[in-house]
Amino acid sequence: MVIKLHKETVGSAFVVNSNGSVIPLKLVSQQENLNVEALAHLELFHTYFYNIDASNYERNLEKALWLGNSSVDALYRQKKADGVYNRLLQYSLVQKVLSIESKVDIQNEPYRFETRTVFEINRGSITDTYELITTGNLIKVDRNFPNNTHGLLITDFFEKTLRKINGER
Repeated sequence: MVIKLHKETVGSAFVVNSNGSVIPLKLVSQQENLNVEALAHLELFHTYFYNIDASNYERNLEKALWLGNSSVDALYRQKKADGVYNRLLQYSLVQKVLSIESKVDIQNEPYRFETRTVFEINRGSITDTYELITTGNLIKVDRNFPNNTHGLLITDFFEKTLRKINGER
């Protein structure tokens, strides 16, 4: 009887709730978790990196830089050298992310991704909408709370295409 019980419960986990009932927990595959975490990581990164205005850009970019490697830092430095953040301050621009859609191949590490980010830039009386396609890889790293809670790092980050899509929402 003990052997039968052991065979039935191996691979299972149980929790006792507040009223004393035993609740079986469903074990979720690591791949299922990885896909959810990868998508969440990419959404968080793209929100921090592209959802910026004069009041939050330094804080958001600092958070974004924790989620990627030197390829992200190089892009940030290039944008800074090109005056992107100075124009943000000078003209009180608001860059707001409207949607983020990512595809990740989690079969083999590094995990390739492509993300479509739609954002608008409010220039006061004019608002333009853009679609940005970014690509790169994700690799596993140690989790670092609160800086990198998913334990993933963006590598080989690249802004592939940017196009204006006004009126197409």
